[in-house]
Amino acid sequence: MVSSLGYSSGSLLVRLVTGPFVRRRVLGAGNIPLKGPCILAPNHISHFDPPLIGLSMRRPVDWMAMRELFANPASAAIFRWVGAFPVGRESFDMPAVRTAITRLKQGRLVGVFPEGGLRTGPQSVLEGAPLKPGVAALSQMTGAPVLPCVILGSDALYDPRQWLPFRRTRVWVVFGALLAPPAPGGDKAAARVEFENLLGRTLRNLYESTLRDEHVPAGCLPQTPQRRKGKD
Repeated sequence: MVSSLGYSSGSLLVRLVTGPFVRRRVLGAGNIPLKGPCILAPNHISHFDPPLIGLSMRRPVDWMAMRELFANPASAAIFRWVGAFPVGRESFDMPAVRTAITRLKQGRLVGVFPEGGLRTGPQSVLEGAPLKPGVAALSQMTGAPVLPCVILGSDALYDPRQWLPFRRTRVWVVFGALLAPPAPGGDKAAARVEFENLLGRTLRNLYESTLRDEHVPAGCLPQTPQRRKGKD
């Protein structure tokens, strides 16, 4: 059950835990719509992305989260309390799609990772990999615009040393301009493919402009969790 109290409580807890260790820089916050249905579509480099992006938003996010997080009844209750809902990544998950459509029709903001999981290097959209299908269809079916988002630096938190006092890991959360949904008429499949290509280009452009304008250090570029932990 979605709870505004649950989301507020969760956000406060994340802020208290990460505040001493993370220095967030949020860009493009003015692109976030304050009301109405919207699909948030970020790249995905670490398990820290949802809470850090959520803290950077101006409204609650109902995250579409991997089903494994709901395996334990206690954790499932917590995730549902803050608005998240499960999705299976192995195949098309119709119940998850129905939930997303329902939330969007209620005027909520739904967070979906269009890469389908953690991605770095050549497998990442930031380096040219194609997106998984889904966001375009969801936008087309509901008429909800899509908010592109790029997060950088969060994967550094896999390194235990970043949780030492005074380290303050640098994290960038960048929001692009809203993308209008694919055309609902005509060749719908072609419109979805065109939209997915547009979203991919938009995320890469946001990434490249952030690297250039923010002078992001090489050590803050996306790396695998294994490399961050010194195991690769």
